Amino acid sequence: MLVRILFCSLLLASTTAAQKNDPMRPDPNMARPIAARDTVWLEEMTWLEVRDALKAGKRTVIVPTGGVEQNGPYLAAGKHNYILRATAEAIARKLGDALVAPVVPFVPEGDISPPTGHMRYPSTISVREETYQRLLTDIAESLKQHGFAHVILIGDSGGNTKGMAAVATALSRRWGAGHTIHHIPEYYDYASVKKWLETQGVRQTDDGIHDDFAITAQMILVDPTTVRMKERMAAGKFTINGVPLAPLEKTVAWGKRIVDYRAEVTVAAIRKAIGR
Repeated sequence: MLVRILFCSLLLASTTAAQKNDPMRPDPNMARPIAARDTVWLEEMTWLEVRDALKAGKRTVIVPTGGVEQNGPYLAAGKHNYILRATAEAIARKLGDALVAPVVPFVPEGDISPPTGHMRYPSTISVREETYQRLLTDIAESLKQHGFAHVILIGDSGGNTKGMAAVATALSRRWGAGHTIHHIPEYYDYASVKKWLETQGVRQTDDGIHDDFAITAQMILVDPTTVRMKERMAAGKFTINGVPLAPLEKTVAWGKRIVDYRAEVTVAAIRKAIGR
């Protein structure tokens, strides 16, 4: 017995020493050597920053899904992904105890061959519904494994909804106590955003393209080049649905207000879903 105890002690000591010298297996309890960066985005954080954020109570994580698709003649194909850079961060900061996983950029956009939906137009990248749901499942279960108590699925495009709802339902049945997953459909409600804008004095016509004032204003807030600001100004096309987009500062201000409105609605729905 004594020999066995000595052997186990030596094995543990040698394993610990090996881990200390293995950059791929650092000590999970090592002290963070520098101050944490002020960000809610997981991909911008070190593993030590995420570990310490979890210990500090940030146990809600948002999984945003975007898309790459045709968006009319003026908007970059990554429209939804750009918008989520603003909205997902605003939601996390309003919640106060949440982080944000990387935006899932590829979602179902129609059949690939023969093409349907947005896949009929260049720039679009689609994934099959099965692929999408498996990806969301693996992402959610990875986050659960690390200690997040609440996984929140939001999507900035209508085609994302079915898969997120299905994954949330399936994993809710599988996960035990202490972990929840929710799809929040209230996030993607542009009809309500349009009605809210009308109460604020912004009334639109319809240019008949895959674009509107709320979408453009949010994208301008993130990066004016994504709406081809300079090119449209040169061509006299810097309007959308009858609403002028100049001066830039005014539209940026609207972008902030729209993001804040959507974040408030979404935060209320998240708190209701997780019982706060």
